[in-house]
Amino acid sequence: MPTKVTRILTHLSLRNRLMLAALIWLSAMILAAGVVIPTQVYSYMVDETKSQLNIYMDELAANLETNNTGQLAMLSELSDPRFRRPYSGLYWSIEAGNHRLRSRSLWDRTIESQPLKNNLLGARNEPLIHIEKTLYLPEYREPVQVTIGIDEKPIRQSIAKLRGQLWVILGLLFIGLIVVMGVQVYWSLAPLRKLQKELVKLRAGEQNDLHQEYPQEIAPVISDLNALLFHYQELLDRARHHAGNLSHALKTPISVLRNEVAALDKQDQEKLQLPLQQIQQQIDYHLSRARMAGSKHILSVKSSPSLSVDTIGTAFDKLYSMRGVTLVNELDSETLVAVDENDLNEMLGNLLENSYKWAASLIRVHQQTSDSETVSIVIEDDGPGIPEPQRQQALKRGIRLDESTPGSGLGLNIVSEMAHSYRGNLILECAELGGVKAILTLQRHQPSHKRNKRASKTTKF
Repeated sequence: MPTKVTRILTHLSLRNRLMLAALIWLSAMILAAGVVIPTQVYSYMVDETKSQLNIYMDELAANLETNNTGQLAMLSELSDPRFRRPYSGLYWSIEAGNHRLRSRSLWDRTIESQPLKNNLLGARNEPLIHIEKTLYLPEYREPVQVTIGIDEKPIRQSIAKLRGQLWVILGLLFIGLIVVMGVQVYWSLAPLRKLQKELVKLRAGEQNDLHQEYPQEIAPVISDLNALLFHYQELLDRARHHAGNLSHALKTPISVLRNEVAALDKQDQEKLQLPLQQIQQQIDYHLSRARMAGSKHILSVKSSPSLSVDTIGTAFDKLYSMRGVTLVNELDSETLVAVDENDLNEMLGNLLENSYKWAASLIRVHQQTSDSETVSIVIEDDGPGIPEPQRQQALKRGIRLDESTPGSGLGLNIVSEMAHSYRGNLILECAELGGVKAILTLQRHQPSHKRNKRASKTTKF
């Protein structure tokens, strides 16, 4: 159970965390106030009542004396008329041995005690707030026990009324503070929502950096992000330029070497052609990796698989016209993937080239959609296919399953690695037509307004 609660708390958004903390703190404060304030007011009222009773005690002590027979007597009545009104709720009682005096307000009753509750009861059995004092009179041998009490009910009624009004006020205060805190949290997290929208636009290619104004706590982060973006673009440009320069620099020497090798006898040609092929394979492989890593706008790219298949198919129809292969393109023309157009052409070109080489008569290209974020492009042919044990082997670099056809053994590996760089993957299966079924899964291109909507559902600030 604690693990489940911890997991839930871990996945709470910033807004919910702040509101939950504020709710817990505010609830604790409101509950404490609702309990402590009435208790403190009650204690204050009891103390004030006892102070008034002490005044009555002093007045009673001043009027108490012994008469001619040596009995206790009151010189005059106390000033408060409630002592003279029966069952008024204000009483006094004097005990000295077997002798007892009491206020007229007690009438025919006495102040009773409750041993278990350590409380006194008045004439109507009402709980009393009381004080007790022992007096010693010079004319009287025994100690005199004086008790003065007042009905506690009016104070408790006042406290109950106060408590009801207090809970109403605290409830309104609680609601008001929650609303204010919600507005404060929403306003405080507004810069993060603005940053999120800018990042979506940046990914969609609508802007190249973060240029909005942000609070001073976030501004250094924005500055560092912009510097990182600039540095990233510079590195990508530099990598592509270096890859292109390397390609051009090596192209001429390799051509010269090939021409020189072609002039040699057959035995020497066989010795030198393999190293030259290996050099060319390494150049092709690393140039492809450089193109893959050097996509300038990899966060904002989009391209149409249907259009790419049509363009590549037109070229291959001419190149492999003698084989009589028919390409059927069933891709949706409105489907867009988040892949650079050149990289998409590179991936689809390698897959279609393999199909054109091995297909008997038909190549079918269609799509499968598993969710709203990805799309799977399926290319299958009616060729001989690849046995299941060799399918994963075919995706490795430099592996050629058939040496009778021209190629470098890099095509499928390049496609697999390029798909991985775009958070996709390539899978080889057996086609319904009998040949190879290549499933290329790529991220679907999402317009910025859809990204904003999806981000607002998953990330709440």
